[in-house]
Amino acid sequence: MLVAGPAGSTKTYMAVYAALRLLSAEEDLDLLYIRTVIESADKGLGALPGDIDEKFNPYTAPLEDKLMEMLPKTNTIRKELLESGRISAVPINYLRGANWKDKVVIADEAQNFTYKELTTLLTRIGRNCKLIICGDFMQSDINGKSGFPAMFDLFNDEESRKQGIHAFKFGKEDILRSEILKFIISKLES
Repeated sequence: MLVAGPAGSTKTYMAVYAALRLLSAEEDLDLLYIRTVIESADKGLGALPGDIDEKFNPYTAPLEDKLMEMLPKTNTIRKELLESGRISAVPINYLRGANWKDKVVIADEAQNFTYKELTTLLTRIGRNCKLIICGDFMQSDINGKSGFPAMFDLFNDEESRKQGIHAFKFGKEDILRSEILKFIISKLES
């Protein structure tokens, strides 16, 4: 599933919700969260200290936020999922050679993936794997090199739907974050 939409339209929320539903229905599944290490600011923070998990930790904040919303700290399921390793995260840069089986994969902020990175992402799919790719056409931070719009368009057809691949687009009317955000997105689109 490819999901496009503006900020605040619940792309990540719905992806995490769907993943948790799938994990609760099938104990063999694990959740893998993928993002790029591209920063969304004009000036980067530079190298972060620590091992790969510590360096990537700031990029997993959206996933953690959604898990906290849906599975409060007092919920034993959240603790079990995290401690058992059924939920993990990896940067897009580390996918070469991977072969996913029994996974629900959420690729978030896909507007910051190049076409090659999206190709690598898509070609990791194995048996019993679900892939949800979320992105916002308006927010690419890689200077026109985003592969997300082209990949979205490539799979937004009847032939892909027959194969079980769906492309879905939220609009500004789907923004739930705030009314002021709806106004901001309308102004930015005009």
